[in-house]
Amino acid sequence: MLNVISYFSVHNLLPMSQLVISSHEEFQTFLGKELGVSEYTTITQDQINRFADATLDHQWIHTDPARAAAETTFKSTIAHGYLTLSLVPHLWDQIAEFRNIKMMINYGIEKLKFNQPVLVNHEVRLRAKLHSILNLRGITKFEVDVTLEIKDNPKPAFNGILVFLYHFTNNK
Repeated sequence: MLNVISYFSVHNLLPMSQLVISSHEEFQTFLGKELGVSEYTTITQDQINRFADATLDHQWIHTDPARAAAETTFKSTIAHGYLTLSLVPHLWDQIAEFRNIKMMINYGIEKLKFNQPVLVNHEVRLRAKLHSILNLRGITKFEVDVTLEIKDNPKPAFNGILVFLYHFTNNK
């Protein structure tokens, strides 16, 4: 039986549901279905600057608000594409909780495309759908179609297929 935990979004107080998955068999029932949508999170200039420091990518389009306002069509700085991608683990945890897990591995990314820049102080959220799932001798390999949506923008920041390996303790 599927467990659903209800909780309230800190940002907009709307009820949201988080999937709770305890086994490969339970997860398999979601094949081809949307798994959920995370809460919105705001991309701040401080976050962009710290990401630039961590990756040594200090391109002015990300870190110089005055120059970006004067010289770009965006009129503001934009987040690094890889910064938006790095939010996936945090946003994924809002969509699904996996129990009875011995090990979780990020295995790969397929068909990732950055579609739209995310401007500073804009909000993004993750939408996820189970694309495929296999039991590889006790290890669950699955692919999730992901889209990072930008609030009030019809075009997403990115979309792609993320590949994971999860070892459920009760997998056979």
